[in-house]
Amino acid sequence: MARATIGIGANIGDAAATVERAIDALDELGRVIARSSLYRSDPWGKRDQPDFTNAVVRLDTSLAPHALLAALQSIERRLGRVPGEHWGPRAIDLDILLYDDLGFEDEHLRIPHRHLFERAFVLVPLAEIDASFEAWRDALPPSERNTVERIVTRGE
Repeated sequence: MARATIGIGANIGDAAATVERAIDALDELGRVIARSSLYRSDPWGKRDQPDFTNAVVRLDTSLAPHALLAALQSIERRLGRVPGEHWGPRAIDLDILLYDDLGFEDEHLRIPHRHLFERAFVLVPLAEIDASFEAWRDALPPSERNTVERIVTRGE
């Protein structure tokens, strides 16, 4: 069994509900062992679009990295993702951030994720579920960290 860390984001429609459905769907690929809160974040890369809802999940899975990527892409399609503009609006985005301690790159997949250590919308929720990423989160400029805020849900 491998431990994968999955980044989740959406900014079309009811993004929070779509992120929650994606988290539920990840149980089809193994066992979700940790999940962050939901976060609202400014768009990254292409700024002229709605804010994103983001989360990070830890998943125990028997799928190898490329099989996991294919399964994540299948979930994305099922939840309404269609091909679109690079870094543009999306119904859902599921990214493999980490896969055990693997360091790997080919034309389809790079682990750790290429921008993992640059993005507050990944590092803030990741540090919530894994304290070993707090220093990476804290190393981001405050102007980057301030683009992400935890979404308080009913009952909290």
